[in-house]
Amino acid sequence: GLVISTGGGVVLREENMRALRKKGIIVCLWAEPETIYQRTSGSEERPLLNVDEPLKRIRELLKQRKPYYELADIMIYTDRKDIEGVVSEIIEKLKERGL
Repeated sequence: GLVISTGGGVVLREENMRALRKKGIIVCLWAEPETIYQRTSGSEERPLLNVDEPLKRIRELLKQRKPYYELADIMIYTDRKDIEGVVSEIIEKLKERGL
């Protein structure tokens, strides 16, 4: 198996989603804007968030992208979960699909 971690904007191009869906299962890791802000604040590697009001920008991006994120095969809500909890939930959802 292989895990591909894409940028959040990959879902905006239909051909990207087709290619990902053709080769595997799409898992969306979702978090509330405040959680994303806490996790990414101070990071120089987030050019879309290098703005005066990053939390506002996060909200805008999520509003724009949420309909696409909801097309994922599996949606995992990551707020208040540690990495082990998220991984366990992904494994559980994959097992439910017979994988």
